Amino acid sequence: MWKKPWGYKEGFTCGAGLFITGMLLQWTMGDIHWDLFAWPVNIIVLVLYLFLLVGMHGLRKRVYYFEWLSHYTASVSSLIYVAIITVVMGLVRQVPSTQPSVDVIGLSKMLSFWPFVLLYLWMLSSLGLTIFRASFPLKAKKIPFLLNHIGLFIALLTATLGNADLQRLKMITQLGKTEWRATDDNGKLIELPLAIELEAFTINEYPPKLMLIDNETGQTLPKDVPEHLLLEEELKSGKLMDWEISILQSIPMAASVATKDTLNFTEFHSMGATYATYLKAINTKTSVEKEGWVSCGSFLFPYKALRLSEDVSLIMPEREPQRFVSEVIVYTEDGTVKKDSIEVNRPVKIAGWNIYQLSYDETKGRWSDISIFELVKDPWLPAVYIGIIMMMLGAVCLFMTAQKGKDKRQTQHLSEDVLASSEEAATSSEDIKRKEALK
Repeated sequence: MWKKPWGYKEGFTCGAGLFITGMLLQWTMGDIHWDLFAWPVNIIVLVLYLFLLVGMHGLRKRVYYFEWLSHYTASVSSLIYVAIITVVMGLVRQVPSTQPSVDVIGLSKMLSFWPFVLLYLWMLSSLGLTIFRASFPLKAKKIPFLLNHIGLFIALLTATLGNADLQRLKMITQLGKTEWRATDDNGKLIELPLAIELEAFTINEYPPKLMLIDNETGQTLPKDVPEHLLLEEELKSGKLMDWEISILQSIPMAASVATKDTLNFTEFHSMGATYATYLKAINTKTSVEKEGWVSCGSFLFPYKALRLSEDVSLIMPEREPQRFVSEVIVYTEDGTVKKDSIEVNRPVKIAGWNIYQLSYDETKGRWSDISIFELVKDPWLPAVYIGIIMMMLGAVCLFMTAQKGKDKRQTQHLSEDVLASSEEAATSSEDIKRKEALK
């Protein structure tokens, strides 16, 4: 071991040493605080790291470790270690960087975990030195290889250093009002270089549904696979377990009216209206009949269930949102005014910010006058995209190069076959001439 040339044994030993070193740093210094690498510190670290790689490449003839880092045994060893610790990160529930780790070791905050960062840096350095080694002398056939590796290097490095500049904020807006303040993960109020005015907020809901519940436990029935009856417009009847349900009347916009003996529902086309249906339920086994109102309720009116027996009741759960959209006007410091709609998976992009639809006032549901947005700004994201595009171009070049090589080999084999056939034909012709001469 440790005899030149180094192989996988030395590689795995180096990885174990880095892991142990990382654990010692973790126990003595705690988590890595990436907020210390915010602009302009991260760009300074980037420049110094690149100069360090250049220096290591220049000293590779004097320091064997620098030369070995660009060897495939070092790359494979580092990749295996990073892959293993990444799998561990996927198996352990991760917490936000602003929260303390939930385990003693620190595996729940892997991106701030010293062993992970050191192993990641080892892999990145091996990748960078491999790029330098392959770049000199530069040849056309190396271009696909360099595109893939340089793209990966750029994507990994900028995504790591740019993490400190990533801003993820939450803004609560109200109908008819303009808001320019947002809060971070710690609840700190931050004034933004843009403002959002909420013009309108609408929610499209799925049709209400009926379900059976156990009166004692409140669990939906059947216990393992609950059944439900979707109240679509054309629905007139249906079945839930042993109960035949007949829909007698439905009021999409209703209000509850308390009488002396019972609770009735009537038309109510205003804020807070709820969905109510009057129905009849017949048990197919006992022939017991029950009828009455069932409603999912709202922030203004209580829900209404129909008790079918001592054990079972018929309920209408809260309606689920199908789509919610915010109509907004966004103002920026430079005077830009943008009117657009924001919904889930359809953000508005302006002044380097991505504005996502996050939530609303769930207590009011479709009548919510509040819309909650998530604002994300990642100034390093274009660099990450450049790296990904370079990797895609490298993959295309590799495919084209492989195809050309395949065609060239096929042409060469065809030429060899033709030449062999010509030689066989010439040999046959000479044999025929010799036979005729003998005759």
